[in-house]
Amino acid sequence: MKRILLMGAFALFSTVAFAQSGTGFGIKAGLSYNKYGDLISAVGDAGENIVDGGEGKAGYHVGFWGKLDFPKIYLRPELVYTRTKRTYSVDGNSNDYNISKLDLPVLLGYKIIGPLHVFAGPAFQYTLSNDLDGLNVEDVENDFTVGLNVGVGVNLGKLGLDVRYERGFSENEAEFIGNNVTDISGRVDARPSQVIFSASLKL
Repeated sequence: MKRILLMGAFALFSTVAFAQSGTGFGIKAGLSYNKYGDLISAVGDAGENIVDGGEGKAGYHVGFWGKLDFPKIYLRPELVYTRTKRTYSVDGNSNDYNISKLDLPVLLGYKIIGPLHVFAGPAFQYTLSNDLDGLNVEDVENDFTVGLNVGVGVNLGKLGLDVRYERGFSENEAEFIGNNVTDISGRVDARPSQVIFSASLKL
């Protein structure tokens, strides 16, 4: 009887764990902790460059995913709206730098054991807007950039959970000036570097 119960429990767990496996599509959302590059500013015409690494803030994302499933691997493209934030100190003031973008990761995954899997792939990114509080910011140097996603996930029924690291391949700067034009100027590296926590639901 004990063996039958154990086998039944294992069968039930396997059914639940693999419910999100298989070709299909769904929705996803989550939070991120990001780090852009340094902000370099100068005050006045003869001001020296001041470098600030900034302080990371929580961001968020929402989007869709699709999946082509094979025995040990899978291909998963995603389309995600992402909002990130980081705080920099500019001339003694705290300024939030916000970026909105569309992300298109194309992930190749490998199933390790049971519901556990790992994945990696390029992430194509299009910047929609960027804003540094209280300062005039020009558009980023390149609206379209490419990064890399690497992560690990687990499937629990129709629910999937994963954590990943995203890194931009190249610098992508935006220049800014103060409202009085001559008081403050500088540039900030908008290249993403973030840890992303996601929950996905198979529809």
